[in-house]
Amino acid sequence: MAVGRRTPRDLAQALSERGRRHTRASQTQTGVWRRETFTLPRPEARQMARDWFSRYPKAAYMTEIEAWRELEGDRIEFTMRRLPTAD
Repeated sequence: MAVGRRTPRDLAQALSERGRRHTRASQTQTGVWRRETFTLPRPEARQMARDWFSRYPKAAYMTEIEAWRELEGDRIEFTMRRLPTAD
């Protein structure tokens, strides 16, 4: 393979590794935000997000779905972010 040329497989592997690094990093507490990443079937992912918004209201905790993506088999990977307290 020539230097600087990448195959679709090379790109897919690089993006996959970047996603794994992002998932590991997002499970740690950075700054004031609390983050948690989930990978669930679509109906369960919806329910998990609803539960988070019920438990940590957006107005008090600034709760949001920070990132999400669709995976094979109708599964969703998503990261929820919130403040640790509602001061």
